[in-house]
Amino acid sequence: MSSIETIHVDGVWLAAASDATREVLDPADATTLQLVSEGGAEDADAAVAAARRAFDEGDWPRTAVAERSALLRRVADLLQRDREEIALIESRDTGKTLEEGRVDVDDVTNAFRYFADVVMNESGGRVVDAGSPDVHSVVVHEPVGVCALITPWNYPLLQASWKIAPALAAGNTFVIKPSEVTPLSTVHLVKLLVEAGLPAGVANIVTGAGLPVGQRLAEHPDVDLFSFTGGLVSGTKAGAAAVSGAKKIALELGGKNPNVVFADACATEEGFDTAVDQALNAAFIHSGQVCSAGARLIIEESVRDRFVSELARRAEKIKLGRGTEDGVECGPLVSQQQLDKVEAYVASALAEGAQLRCGGARPKPSDVRPATGYFYAPTVLDGCHREMKVIREETFGPILTVETFATEDEAVALANDTEYGLAGAVFSADTARARRVAARLRHGTVWINDYHPYLPQAEWGGFGKSGIGRELGPTGLDEYRESKHIYENLRPEPVRWFAG
Repeated sequence: MSSIETIHVDGVWLAAASDATREVLDPADATTLQLVSEGGAEDADAAVAAARRAFDEGDWPRTAVAERSALLRRVADLLQRDREEIALIESRDTGKTLEEGRVDVDDVTNAFRYFADVVMNESGGRVVDAGSPDVHSVVVHEPVGVCALITPWNYPLLQASWKIAPALAAGNTFVIKPSEVTPLSTVHLVKLLVEAGLPAGVANIVTGAGLPVGQRLAEHPDVDLFSFTGGLVSGTKAGAAAVSGAKKIALELGGKNPNVVFADACATEEGFDTAVDQALNAAFIHSGQVCSAGARLIIEESVRDRFVSELARRAEKIKLGRGTEDGVECGPLVSQQQLDKVEAYVASALAEGAQLRCGGARPKPSDVRPATGYFYAPTVLDGCHREMKVIREETFGPILTVETFATEDEAVALANDTEYGLAGAVFSADTARARRVAARLRHGTVWINDYHPYLPQAEWGGFGKSGIGRELGPTGLDEYRESKHIYENLRPEPVRWFAG
């Protein structure tokens, strides 16, 4: 299989400086999907240099807002033109279903259109009352500069758009490093940026591993902003390297997200069915490989037995297989490494006393096609408690743990008993209770009687160790800008501070 050039620097597609390549695997059957360029520190340096020149000497940072907005809209249109092609790329690269891939393309399209609208609707700055008619004082926003963007393997296209769209809307240049496991859709997105007319050097991509490419971008002296989405351990290390160079940083580091279900949500058959269905969606979409996955079911004790029994019954019926096949509801895990981690988490939970209600193993070869993929059965672990590793750590797999509570205060305490704080949900038929609990949850996004929807116009990010900063919404644009205060004296005269 021939390799494709997946490094884009200063408007040119290149092989790695070392000529190294990497196999991108199809997680459904563990075969090679594509050979791509495997960049290194030299490639990262070249990409940063190109972005630096484009920012310091090029036209993009000084391009009129209307032109930047129009380009983002052209990109959105191209995404829709290529919707089926990109969805297929995303499905085959990550293992998710084809329908999930289509949803991702639509969400990416919405992100580009949202930020195109935001910059167009802004005024020329915020006027500050200086207390004198002889002073004109205004706060304006300018682009940060060169942005280094690091994205994860679970939602490569979506997470790229959350960074690229606001970065471009604000007038920045960037270098993006997608996960070495799932780089293909991001490569396609950069091609669409070029097709839309983005000047050379504004968008640069280096495919390769976190060490050395990601680390080099984090510490590079010519990078002004470092934005990372991924795991806590690697993110904090990269963030520390970026901070040492006094860069602006934005980190989204995952979550361990509670789904709190009160008994009154299950008082009717319709309510019960909805709560169970939402708990399945919360935990098992994309095989649980979602930073906001509702992996912790916190259920009121009085309905626990019936609820968990039905939940396990339905989870056992989830159809596993290649994401592009009709009828498949859950694809494989992304890699052998991730499969090994999920197996280890389940083993540790059982050793610590959890009760296996369903799953807990790879499916039988006769139950899934292709049998050689990185599949793991949706797993429900009952009788869990806070001291368990599977409760404390982000598992990033199809594992749903069950904890119980008796009172509202206990439910809130359990939901907040995590070092993360990305997302959570509360299900209740009592509107006052639901809103009261939502107000008490220390999580960046809280759903009431729903799970997983997000809006590009609403900020996304977390409390605690879930990260620093926010993506999406007006704040997501502000992450990529610097504020400048311009104070103009309309009637200058001597101050006479010094007598001489």
